[in-house]
Amino acid sequence: QALIARPAPARACVPAMAAARGPPALIVLRLLLLAGGGQRPGQADRCSWRGSGLNWEPRSRTVEQVHLRCTEGSLEWMYPARALRVVLEPNLSSARHTTVCIKPASDFQGASIYVERAGQLHLVVSEAEGAQPHHVSCFSAHTPRRVALFLQASPQRDISRRTASFQYELLSNQSAAVMCRPCDNVELLMAVCSSDFVVKGSIRNVSHDSENHMSQVDVSVHKVYRQKNRIFQQDEASGEWRGPIRTLLQCKVKKGGGDFLFTGNEHFGEAWLGCAPRFKDFMFIYWAARERGANPCEFQLN
Repeated sequence: QALIARPAPARACVPAMAAARGPPALIVLRLLLLAGGGQRPGQADRCSWRGSGLNWEPRSRTVEQVHLRCTEGSLEWMYPARALRVVLEPNLSSARHTTVCIKPASDFQGASIYVERAGQLHLVVSEAEGAQPHHVSCFSAHTPRRVALFLQASPQRDISRRTASFQYELLSNQSAAVMCRPCDNVELLMAVCSSDFVVKGSIRNVSHDSENHMSQVDVSVHKVYRQKNRIFQQDEASGEWRGPIRTLLQCKVKKGGGDFLFTGNEHFGEAWLGCAPRFKDFMFIYWAARERGANPCEFQLN
């Protein structure tokens, strides 16, 4: 019995009804976009952007244009004013990135984030939701190499500092697919060698966040073989090692009994699930490969 069930046919992560969450001010934003806006010099071929709404002309109807060319980075918009259009278009001609994940900063204020789809704007992060801890939103992109986000500034009565900042990451079609199916033997052996974390443990709980299209697996860790950073930590009172592992809601993760070998990589400083076989199944696969000399690395099991 595998931890991860095979997913249903692919579907958009952001439902069409999401557009209904947008405020009437979206009409104004659409008019601003029609008014046009140019990209400022020096904004191409960058991973991150930092700017301020105070630098804009007070009477200008231009929407600030920002182009980010990497598969991951960050944006920091201080004193948000009017609207900001952010185009994510990684400069990798052979890559197909179909899932976008955004994590707002804990002090996210002053704007809401929308994604453009077929000429419509769908709310991804509202100003009220942005300050929630561990708030990560993921959605599929209709155009794999180009995603347009809109940050709409909230009306403010004073000039007190507010900052709308977030991290973003584009997951490739292949990466998203691996998250949502059991790994074959070759993928499993490679995951043990190359993952950011490898731990043995059991599942305490699985929770699903349909609003942000994420699931979380809470793990009781029996053995930490490797971790890049201190994601899994020991409770001082009980001495038990614990840690959350995240994955996409579309993967339909279910709770299973027994011990698993959890592997995966870090995104936004959090553990994201990769291959997760039952531990006894992994042991059989690893020793069989070792006897044939087919294991890609030596894995210390003791």
